[in-house]
Amino acid sequence: MFAYYLDLALRSLKRNKALTGLMILTIGFGVAASMTTWSVFRAVSGDPIPWKSSKLYVPQIDAWGPTVQKNNPDPEKGPPDALTYGDAVGLMRDHRGKLQSAMYMLSPSVVPAKVGEHPFNTMGHAVFSEFFPMVDVPFKYGSGWSAADDESRAQVAVISSKVNRRVFGGGDSVGKTINIDGHDYRVVGVMGEWNPQPRFYDVVNTGGFLSQDEGVLLPFNTTIAADMSNDGNTNCSEAPKETGFVGLQRSSCIWIEYMVQLDSAADAQRFKDYLEGFARQRYPGWAPNVRLRGLMAWLDHEHVVPPDTRISLYVALGLLLVCLVNTAGLLLAKFLRRSSEIGVRRALGASRREIYTQFLIEAGMVGLAGGALGLLLTWLGIVGVGWVLPRDIADLARLDVSLFATTLAVAIVATMLAGLYPTMRAAAVQPAWQLKSN
Repeated sequence: MFAYYLDLALRSLKRNKALTGLMILTIGFGVAASMTTWSVFRAVSGDPIPWKSSKLYVPQIDAWGPTVQKNNPDPEKGPPDALTYGDAVGLMRDHRGKLQSAMYMLSPSVVPAKVGEHPFNTMGHAVFSEFFPMVDVPFKYGSGWSAADDESRAQVAVISSKVNRRVFGGGDSVGKTINIDGHDYRVVGVMGEWNPQPRFYDVVNTGGFLSQDEGVLLPFNTTIAADMSNDGNTNCSEAPKETGFVGLQRSSCIWIEYMVQLDSAADAQRFKDYLEGFARQRYPGWAPNVRLRGLMAWLDHEHVVPPDTRISLYVALGLLLVCLVNTAGLLLAKFLRRSSEIGVRRALGASRREIYTQFLIEAGMVGLAGGALGLLLTWLGIVGVGWVLPRDIADLARLDVSLFATTLAVAIVATMLAGLYPTMRAAAVQPAWQLKSN
C-alpha cells in the first residue's frame, strides 16, 4: 500500500508543479536558515571536553578589595577573571587539587633548524607538567615534561605537529633542540592534532576561539626565569611599583590563568573551603571574595557563546516557523481543492486513516524535496557565514553527517507536522455532501 500511496502523492505533486515548487522553496529556505545558524551555535556552545568537563574548575580570588570592587559593573561584585602571579604560585605550592596548572600566554619567536629560513612567531602557553594529563593533550611523539623539570626550570618544550613540520620537516623530533626566543630547548613531546574549540583552558585571553593552534608549550618556571613576557591580557588596579617583568610579578596585576581538576563534589567543596582560607590569609584587609566555577559554568560566565550567534539562531527558528505556517496554508488549499476526489474515495470504501496516510506521505515528500534543497542552501550558508561572523567562529561550522541527517529529518518532520491540520480537514470531508454537490 505504501507504494500505491507514494504513486498517488507523486501524481498529485506533478499536477500542480508551481504550487509544489513554492512549497519546496519555502521549506528549503526555512530549513537552511535554521540549520546554518544551528551549525554555528552547536560549534560554539558545545562541551569542548565532555568526558572530563565536570571535573575541571577555575578558581578566582579577589586581590583588589572592596574599594576597587565599587566600580565593578558585575552585580555580584565577583573577583577578577585571572590571578596575580603571587596567588597563582601560592596555589601551585599548596597543591590541593588532583591536577592543576597556572598558565599564561606566550608569542615566542621560533628559529628553524634549516639554514637560511627565517624565524617565525607562534602562539603558545607557559604551563606546568600537570597541564598535559589534566586537559588530555594528545601526543604524536614523546610526552610532556615531569614535575622535576618544573622544579629545576628545565629547558624543555612540547611543540605542535605544525611547528615540528616547519622546523624539523616532520617525523619524531623528540630529543632534538629547538631555538625559541634565542634559547635552546630540548623537545620532549610533539602534540597530535589538537585545537579544542572553544579554547577552554584560557578563554580570558583567546575569547574561546582561535583558528591558530598551540605552537609551543613551555615550563612555567622556565619562562618566568627567562623573562618571557605575557602576551595575553594584563589588568591592574594600580600601576606596579617596580618596572619590568619582575615588577609585574610582584604587583597586584592579574594576568595568570588557572585550572584545577577535582574528581568529586566533595573534593570541590574542600578546595573551595581551602580557597577561602587562602584568600583570608593573603588579604586580611577584607572578607574573602572567591569563586570556584565548573568548566561549563566558567564558559557561560565568560560569555563564550557570542550573542550574535544566539540571536541569529532565534531569528532563523522564527523564519522556519513562518515558513511552516505558509506551507500549512498551501497544503490546506491543495488538499481541500481535492474534496471531490476525497469524497469519491471515501464512498468507495477508503477509511479516514487511509486518507490521513496518503496526505501525510504527500506532505513528507514535499519535506524530503525541501530538505534536499535545504542541504544545498545550508552548504551555501556555511560557506558564506564568514561574511557576517568572525572568521575564527565561522570556520567552526561544518556540514557533517550529523548535520546532514538533522537537516533532512527536520525538513520531513516539520513538513509533516505542518501538514497535520490540512490532512485533518481533508479527512473530515463528508463523502455524501461531496457526491450530492457533484
